[in-house]
This record gives sequence, structure tokens and C-alpha cells, in this order.
Amino acid sequence: MSGALTRAELLALPATIDLETAGRAFGLKRSTTYALAKRGELPVRTLRLGRALRVVTAELHEALGVRPQEEAGLRADVDASAGALELSSVQA
Repeated sequence: MSGALTRAELLALPATIDLETAGRAFGLKRSTTYALAKRGELPVRTLRLGRALRVVTAELHEALGVRPQEEAGLRADVDASAGALELSSVQA
């Protein structure tokens, strides 16, 4: 995969992600991402699990200003409104 992640892709990420995916979220190339992580300059903390480097998705969301909780609340409000509209049209 290449290119930066969309908002929908960011919100669909699992709890932790690999370093390459985190770099894509920032719009960075693989080599730049690994170089920043090695120097401790990536704007999120990296976790070493065995030989793999992982990033906590919640920290990535925070660094990018993505608010999954607000997004979920907005969807719930929209779903509730849609349900209310369907109910009112059935009663009419």
C-alpha cells in the first residue's frame, strides 16, 4: 500500500499498528518513518514487541487530531435522527 491514510481508514485501525502504517498516516515514506523512530523523533511512542515496532493507535489519533469518540457519537446521533425520521413518516 502507498499514500496517506484517509480519515475512514484511520478510524478503522486496530488497537496497535505497524510502524509503516503509522508512517503512512503521517504521509511519510518508510525510510523516513524508520529513521525518525530510531532517533526518537516520531510524534508517537513506538513499542518494541519482539523484533516488531508497533504504535498505539489511540496515540496516533491524538497526534493527528482525530477524535474517534466524537465520530462515534456523531454517527449515533445521525442514526437516531434517521430512525426518528423513519418513525415519523410511518405514522403520517
